[in-house]
Amino acid sequence: MLASPVSPPSTFDAEAVRASVPALHQSVNGRPLVYLDNGATTQKPRPVIDRIVRYYERENANVHRGVHRLSQDATDAMEAARERVGAFVGVDAREVVFTRGTTEAVNLVASTWGRENVRSGDELVVTMDAHHANFVPWQMLAEAVGARLRVVPVREDGSLDRDAYAAALSSKTRLVALGHVSNALGTVHPVADLVAMAHDAGALALVDGAQALAHVPVDVRAIGADFYVASAHKAYGPMGIGALFARADLLEAMPPYQFGGDMIDEVTVERTTFAAPPSKFEAGTPHVEGIVGMAAALDWLDGLGRDAVFAHEHDVLAYATARLDALGGIRLVGTAPGKVSVLSFLVDGAHPYDVGALLDQQGVAVRTGNHCAQPLMTHLGVPGTVRATFAVYNTRADADVLVAAVAKAQAMLVG
Repeated sequence: MLASPVSPPSTFDAEAVRASVPALHQSVNGRPLVYLDNGATTQKPRPVIDRIVRYYERENANVHRGVHRLSQDATDAMEAARERVGAFVGVDAREVVFTRGTTEAVNLVASTWGRENVRSGDELVVTMDAHHANFVPWQMLAEAVGARLRVVPVREDGSLDRDAYAAALSSKTRLVALGHVSNALGTVHPVADLVAMAHDAGALALVDGAQALAHVPVDVRAIGADFYVASAHKAYGPMGIGALFARADLLEAMPPYQFGGDMIDEVTVERTTFAAPPSKFEAGTPHVEGIVGMAAALDWLDGLGRDAVFAHEHDVLAYATARLDALGGIRLVGTAPGKVSVLSFLVDGAHPYDVGALLDQQGVAVRTGNHCAQPLMTHLGVPGTVRATFAVYNTRADADVLVAAVAKAQAMLVG
């Protein structure tokens, strides 16, 4: 099913947004850059860049352990950012654990909660379209403890097979790992319903929100997720920083993930006790500049008006999808209703890598390959796809350039 183009939101000024993102204003291979690799990482707006620079110029110090003014300022900035990040997804600050990103957050849960609670004969449920970061840790845990990994397939359009999901749940299920938005297809899964079904079976649920944070409303409490994970760099923030949002009682019960400074309560020769969460999971010097940059990115996104952002992105995706499909000789991969951001496709008779290389020559940045979703690609019977992913600063004009570049690549590769 193709999304229908709608009239561009009249109150949304995409050009003003673009003007605030310096990286967009450059040429690649002699052509103006059209950046459509936002699913891999987004470009950073000036307020985020300025906030990181201000931290280094005015606040740079190690946090929590210093009595001097800069250390206090850095600590205040970090903890204010924790409050802001938590508020953005509807959780308390004490339920926000900063990590290097989504991948580390999933591994943290698998290595702590998972090792403590999953035993031989238990079952873990994952979905076929999961990013490797939310698939492999559970596969490895299952192998290590003798549990069973149950994989729920997706339908041809990329939507989850709800009947198969229901059938996979049982009294043996300990945890369900879900993606909120598929990074390979853009499918938005009904995570609140899926989490409720997991809870009815007596299981916990972890939701990967890496692709959701910038593109759909996220309210962790409303979703009901026991664990929710996300990265800043896919939502206009810095690389190398993200968060685990988890129920406070679960964090209290989980053992530490790493050991070191700032996660300690008391150390003696005989024994060590640990600080309360979230500090218990944040060993060592934190990525403070990344944390304040993440909060600045969420402030910037909120300031644009999230409903207007979603409407604008829907319009651009729907417009690009319809125009690309009209070329002929194109296979759209992932057409679930309500999808966001992602336009994944194949050019008949051409390898995705060759298409991507020719698009790059024309200044269009896309991603090619399996998108860290090899089980999904195998299930769909494709070697990978060309993936164009849209963000708030993309426009219909970008879509026009993409379609023209694909048509040129198509002519060169298949005649």
